[in-house]
Amino acid sequence: MEQGLQGSIKALYDCIKAFSETDLRDDLRKMTIPTLVIHGDDDQIVPFETCGKVAAELLPDAELKVYHGGSHGICTTHKHQINDDLLAFIQR
Repeated sequence: MEQGLQGSIKALYDCIKAFSETDLRDDLRKMTIPTLVIHGDDDQIVPFETCGKVAAELLPDAELKVYHGGSHGICTTHKHQINDDLLAFIQR
């Protein structure tokens, strides 16, 4: 929550408005580069089943990492695991 309080309220609103009203499925299908999708399975803001899982299914060359018990703030709560997974993905 602290991160959200540090941002501009206008920028936060615009971000939520854009990602909630924009259908990116066709764009995901067109991606041609390997993509790492990292998502927590307990994300209450952007649910895994309708977002992370679907994104990984739509991307032609996706690797999916699901962090069990991971919430919306996994970049903070699981930062070491994310760094390890990113490095492994880049080095493959």
